Amino acid sequence: MLETTKVDALRKRDDLILLQRYRATGDRRVRDELVERFMPLARKLARRYSRGYESLDDLTQVASVGLIKAVERFDPSRGIAFSSYAVPTIAGELKRYFRDYSWAVRPPRDLQELTLRVDNVAADLTRTLERSPTTAELCEETGLSEEQLLEVIQARSARGAISLQAPTGSDGESGTLEDWIGHDDGGIELAETSAVLDGLLSNLSPRERAILRMRFDEDLTQAEIGEVIGVSQMQISRLIRQAVQRLRERADQEQPALVHAA
Repeated sequence: MLETTKVDALRKRDDLILLQRYRATGDRRVRDELVERFMPLARKLARRYSRGYESLDDLTQVASVGLIKAVERFDPSRGIAFSSYAVPTIAGELKRYFRDYSWAVRPPRDLQELTLRVDNVAADLTRTLERSPTTAELCEETGLSEEQLLEVIQARSARGAISLQAPTGSDGESGTLEDWIGHDDGGIELAETSAVLDGLLSNLSPRERAILRMRFDEDLTQAEIGEVIGVSQMQISRLIRQAVQRLRERADQEQPALVHAA
């Protein structure tokens, strides 16, 4: 026990010497050595903030950035232990990461920070109680109302997006979310074209509109239309060509984008 205490004291002395040297010289090699010495602290904090939905490697990297900032900003002359300064610095970096980069949909910042605080409290209570805390216990520990807590729980779902390949049913045979995604409806474009054509057809005589309707809507032959109208097939052919030509000319004047669309 005495030997361990002596080793700890020697290590703290060496750490202080390195911190003072880096403060005086800014030597990056000294900084890198300090970062290596205190990496176990960064890893410990990364594990503490891990909630299962973020990669531990990513959190460790973020904690390492916080550790580098702590080394660069620490002033040994203030007489405080480096760990007392490094822990809140690293924790702040992790909190900023959760706030700014870990949300698929970003709610207001105060709600993000509140969600992180509730997550931390929930993790601590789970370790203490050896079970998941109830809503009442979380409210009591955080000082939030039940309505505020429910808002936090709902906001938590915005952390990640659900894969389009995720099954929609528990049996795995009900298809995926991708199957329910809407698609472009070609009928919309047809409806727009139909509305334009209705306007163009108003320039034709009732007889011409009737002939075009029978030919293109009812799919009658020219001979059949001639029998209905009481004229020859050749006359029907000529009337159709004339009517279509007038429609094209009118479309060219009013809707250039629809020229030759028929």
